[in-house]
Amino acid sequence: MTKPLENKLALVTGASRGIGAATAKALAAAGAHVILVARTAGGLEEVEDAIHETGGSATIAPLDIADGDSVARLAAAVGERWDALDILVLNAATLGSLTPLVQIDPKELSQIFTLNVLAQQAMIAGFDPMLRKSEAGRLIALTSSVGRNPRAYWGAYGGSKAALETMVTSYGEEVKNLSSVRTAIVDPGATATTMRANAYPGEDPATLKSPDVVADAIVGLVTGDFETGHRVRIEG
Repeated sequence: MTKPLENKLALVTGASRGIGAATAKALAAAGAHVILVARTAGGLEEVEDAIHETGGSATIAPLDIADGDSVARLAAAVGERWDALDILVLNAATLGSLTPLVQIDPKELSQIFTLNVLAQQAMIAGFDPMLRKSEAGRLIALTSSVGRNPRAYWGAYGGSKAALETMVTSYGEEVKNLSSVRTAIVDPGATATTMRANAYPGEDPATLKSPDVVADAIVGLVTGDFETGHRVRIEG
């Protein structure tokens, strides 16, 4: 039986745990070969093993996408092995401290925007040529409700997600008439992840949906059809 993403190449950032790991596994289960990117080699190896155990295929790439020229090196290495990238999932992000805007530490703010904004632009720029070579390139960016609905103490993280949404949608508008590349913004909503636990330490994770729910929604998105600018919030 042919799988919907057979012979497709996907790349997922932040793939060592949470939504990234679940998405990588779901894409592999749908037939894609998945490149797993994250800082933690051990976590990536666990995800890779889980994919292989279920008959899928994956390649790990342990690196910090916020570290200098790491994205350019990654894009060059992937481009040497494969011609096209069919699915790019921008999931990696950092929360930072939840604090009043006037008290944000400048160094931490720089770190948040380096990963959540600058590294994301580098990923898009680095993999744009491979996405354009795909018959149906799909770029999915994970966001948060605070990117559109500002909340007290969430200024740094929310600002970074607002910037990410603008960049991804702008890129989609730039390439939609020149290629088959389409972009979408996914808000996972309340999900049982480490980041969520850090933001809401008193919350019972058992009351939240699993990352698998978000992963399945992303697979449904990339195996279907949508226009650039598509937005979806995952309920559950």
